[in-house]
Amino acid sequence: MRIDFGLHFFPDFTPEDKSARDTFQDYLKIVDLVDELKFKFVRIVEHYFEPYGGYSPNPLIFLAAAAQRTRHARLMPGALLPVFNHPLKMAGEIGMVDAISDGRVEAAFARAFLPHEFERFGISMDESRARFDEGVEAVRRLLEHRVASFEGKFVNFTNITSLPRPTQQPRPPFWVAVLATPQSFVEAGRKGYGIMANPLGGPRMADLLGQYRDAWKSAGHPGSPRVMISFRMFCLPDHAEAYETFRRPALAHQEALVAAAMVAEGWGTGRKTKDYPGYESILKMIQSETYDDQIAKHSSWVGTPAEVREQIAAYHEQAGGFDIASVNGLPHLLPLDTAKRSLRCFASEVMPAFST
Repeated sequence: MRIDFGLHFFPDFTPEDKSARDTFQDYLKIVDLVDELKFKFVRIVEHYFEPYGGYSPNPLIFLAAAAQRTRHARLMPGALLPVFNHPLKMAGEIGMVDAISDGRVEAAFARAFLPHEFERFGISMDESRARFDEGVEAVRRLLEHRVASFEGKFVNFTNITSLPRPTQQPRPPFWVAVLATPQSFVEAGRKGYGIMANPLGGPRMADLLGQYRDAWKSAGHPGSPRVMISFRMFCLPDHAEAYETFRRPALAHQEALVAAAMVAEGWGTGRKTKDYPGYESILKMIQSETYDDQIAKHSSWVGTPAEVREQIAAYHEQAGGFDIASVNGLPHLLPLDTAKRSLRCFASEVMPAFST
């Protein structure tokens, strides 16, 4: 099986833990290794206000810096949130970073899912899907057409030329972040966009990916559908060292997610909205997971190179296949040198097994 691998960055701590300055200097030192270790892309999230991702309110700023540290890697937000950003601004920024990187940007979008972000921006969660659909379509038109117009409930503009024009023609590739809603998988396939997913467990993911691929095929899109899944990863020659070293970073990320999801009458308070069916149950599932659960489900790849290879192959089979894996570049407060050891071990001892 062939799988391409890339790196993602996800700050999940407070200024008391680590400053933003130190965080991004360390992230860029990891980016310096990307071309050497043959990772295919660099990604970073968009979130706000809380330790869970709050250091990265605009992923394109970081990607512009990363573009100067690599020559081959693709640059991907993971992902842009149209609900909190006007399409006219997003299209211009995508075009700008596409120019800076000499045409290496991939435009990825997500609906957002944290109640506190919607509340603080003053936007109803029940408008999430409509705002997302309008935002992505408006950005597509602005990038593909020199003169673009759009009329919607939330977005309206007439005869606008977005500058700078994208370096890639007709536009950078589009991706959509998906989690658990079947409609999101189907819509992405129908529109011919790649999907960025998280591991939810084998049988369920296999069904969702099947719906995505069926929708892609039914819509008649050329080429093959593109499936990326994000995983936590830590790989060292010694099992005990890998297992114990990664315990705290893995659990800290989970704790930051749960804390962010609980803020402002979040998912743990019984909140329900039409655009996020079942999300309160997903939070309960995440809360109940142990470190060993994460490894057993293969959402975290942890261990020796041989163990990690087995974990990747097992999840690939359970999910019905995926093309691209996104693994953490510098998880939580892991020391920089330790993260580099893991990435070098993974790149030399694991990635070649999935190169054909």
